[in-house]
Amino acid sequence: MKQLLFEEDGAFRVGTILAEAGAAFQVEAAHGKRSKVKANAVLLRFDGQSLSHFMPEAQALADALDPQFLWEVCGPGEFGFADLAADYYGHAPAPLEATAVALALHASPMYFYRRGKGRYQAAPEENLRAALAGLERKRRQQEQVDAWAAAIVAGTVPPELAAKLDALLFKPDKMSLEWRAMDQAATQAGLAPPRLLARVGALAGPEDYFLRRFAFELFPEGLGFPEVAPVAAPQGLPAAAAPAFSIDDHETTEIDDAFSVERLPGGRLRVGVHIAAPALFFGREHALEAIARERLSTVYFPGGKITMLPEAAIAEATLGEGREVAAASLYLELDPDTLDILATDSRLERVAIATNLRIAELETRLNEESLAAGRVEGSHGEDLVLLWRVARKLRAARGAGEEKGERLDYNFRVEGGRVAIEPRRRGTPIDVLVSELMIHVNSTWGRALAEAGYPAIYRNQRGIKTRMETEPGAHEWLGVTHYAWSSSPLRRFSDLANQRQLAALLRGEPAPYSRDELGSAARDFETAYEAYAEHQRHLERYWCLRWIVQEGLEGADATVIRDELVRLEGIPLVCRTIGLPPCAPGERVRVAFGEPDPWEVNLPCRYAGKPGAV
Repeated sequence: MKQLLFEEDGAFRVGTILAEAGAAFQVEAAHGKRSKVKANAVLLRFDGQSLSHFMPEAQALADALDPQFLWEVCGPGEFGFADLAADYYGHAPAPLEATAVALALHASPMYFYRRGKGRYQAAPEENLRAALAGLERKRRQQEQVDAWAAAIVAGTVPPELAAKLDALLFKPDKMSLEWRAMDQAATQAGLAPPRLLARVGALAGPEDYFLRRFAFELFPEGLGFPEVAPVAAPQGLPAAAAPAFSIDDHETTEIDDAFSVERLPGGRLRVGVHIAAPALFFGREHALEAIARERLSTVYFPGGKITMLPEAAIAEATLGEGREVAAASLYLELDPDTLDILATDSRLERVAIATNLRIAELETRLNEESLAAGRVEGSHGEDLVLLWRVARKLRAARGAGEEKGERLDYNFRVEGGRVAIEPRRRGTPIDVLVSELMIHVNSTWGRALAEAGYPAIYRNQRGIKTRMETEPGAHEWLGVTHYAWSSSPLRRFSDLANQRQLAALLRGEPAPYSRDELGSAARDFETAYEAYAEHQRHLERYWCLRWIVQEGLEGADATVIRDELVRLEGIPLVCRTIGLPPCAPGERVRVAFGEPDPWEVNLPCRYAGKPGAV
């Protein structure tokens, strides 16, 4: 029976001719498959061969052939594979021998260039030398990749990869040897690269991975600060008449605001709101200004924070207890009976900070019960009552209602890998006191800058849209005509820039920043601020999952938001719930938890009935 060696889909095959029609053949392979083969794909005709083992035997012969030797003896001109087979074997080649040479030539494209059907030509020596060098280089590279991958799987990240870890995780060059090794190791281990790196100790865990990713994207120069010239306390400022006290969380180091109360001759009251003044410690041209402009805000998240300014600069300007420190102050002169504002005054001065009150302690004595009794025990008690009354007056003046007490915030505390989630009711007397006085400062100074024609960054709100803009406008939700963030200059660049403008206004100097410069900063601030907030939300969700695992919870009561979304009770976590029947928003249900995935920050939930269900 007549048989063929032919090329199909880039590979050599053999088959028995069943029929021939012009320039095509009907061929049957050894395993019975039939196909149509065009004459121009046929390399060799022969007969009398058993095809069941023909190609494996030919491949075994081809594997024994040395392509270097064939290249040396074939000559520089074109040749057919059967001709080279005759020269190599010293006789008319058998079909198996001719096929073996064809397979060897076909498998050695560096040595032999194809010149047509079954025809080849030896590669020029310089081309072959370059190709072999490239092959050797690839071999050595693969050896390096294999060694690195084996090290990772064994539990050690080679220094070459450790030095590029963030780039490999978040913006890898997938042609690089380091990435190939990482990918190969992950494939061998059956884990995604971050999980494998955590297993071998190169990542502390998902929280480390999330922080690295955030820093890689938002802080390309790293989280640390470069060396900068020290700041200098401003000289020649007058001293404030009364000492002040601040109200902050116990972990706060950037103490931006403090309060003072004076009882003036004639019965009038003077309330001072004092804002830390880093703008007086360093000028626009100082390197710290560029750092603040780049970072734009302190980043807060459970378990840590990334400050806008270096700790050394913060320590100089913060309103720390026992210090006399520069501040921008707004004074309100009040009628003692009505608490109406009779006069206001803004100053740059030195303020003595008597006390840093901490919220956790203050909540035990400044609360609805003590205020209803008209007496707050402990330090600054009388002043706290007065400031709370002033805050309520300011709130009423801007047309705001009482905040609903059932709304909760949550404080996260992470220590030693354990997390505590503490609900805290919004709208407490402390919240009212601080927030209303800060709103008044931001509104008053925003209006002063606008009326003087000094550019500033305003936080305007119209309808549901809140934007950072350089044109003054109303903040409708707050009920104020001007609102320029100025009360947190240690934490936000918008406040620092506005403070620099305010200081120039109070000193009768030209505005340091132009409207265009502030407009650019405002746009960048909004982008960065949302990215920072998203990181905080992501970490809060992650630590909620860690808390659920820590507490061994298998389910929880929840409140329906809409569709399949529910908000768990006791922690700030929203989840999608499988199998939730039609429910009205606000309806309470019970959900059962699946296995939390901390890397994907996902908690599978399914409907488990009404509250109280097991």
